[in-house]
Amino acid sequence: MEIQDIIVSHDNTRNHLDGVTTAIQKGKVTTIIGPNGCGKSTLLSVMSRNNMPKSGHVSLENKDLVHYKSKEFAKKLAIVYQQNDVPKDLTIEKLVSFGRLPHNTMLKRNQEEDAKAIDWALACTNLLEKRNNDLEALSGGERQRVWIAMALAQQSEILCLDEPTTYLDIYYQLELLELVKTLNEEHDLTIIMVLHDINQAIRYSDHIILMNAGHIVAEGVPRHVITKEVIKEVYGVEAIFNEDEQLGLYMVPLGI
Repeated sequence: MEIQDIIVSHDNTRNHLDGVTTAIQKGKVTTIIGPNGCGKSTLLSVMSRNNMPKSGHVSLENKDLVHYKSKEFAKKLAIVYQQNDVPKDLTIEKLVSFGRLPHNTMLKRNQEEDAKAIDWALACTNLLEKRNNDLEALSGGERQRVWIAMALAQQSEILCLDEPTTYLDIYYQLELLELVKTLNEEHDLTIIMVLHDINQAIRYSDHIILMNAGHIVAEGVPRHVITKEVIKEVYGVEAIFNEDEQLGLYMVPLGI
């Protein structure tokens, strides 16, 4: 995916994204980080066609996103938002089955193919045994996995996650990020996600895009992007970095 000179206006007074240019690498985990209000989720929404830029363009496989038909684009990219309304009296399997809508028409539906895709999505997210459970009875972490399963059922090549660990306790945060890692490494999914936690971004990303005030400040492999100088400049925080045999590089904030 290629992003060229994207400008998104905010309140008609300033640009929320101001000339953003970058590229998403196929088969990699790309994480967008930065302070609150820097444009992380706005950039993701432009990539997923949920926000139309004032100028600039985004292309996928050398085709501008505006030229994709809705179902065609849904087969290329799926997105899971930070918060999702939970429909009442709906089972896990029923919600996941909605991910098959881009593949069906009034005249054509492959029930066997749909069933295989749904089973695969439930298996990936460890929800097979709970497929008949009601959504309302699930924990926050389980609900997030259900929405990811629905996105997986689309069988898209790109999975976008907008702050997927927000509101989850540390166990479910790590469980979800390990799922992201597995989907990328074992199923060759291209992942684009927005995260707040810098150490999680370092640990689970191949490529990091660091934003501030509507601009990309730095991007590249985590250890080249996340430095004490950059953290001070962007976040206003003093930090040191350590290297652990098991965890790899990690940041320790010292103060402001």
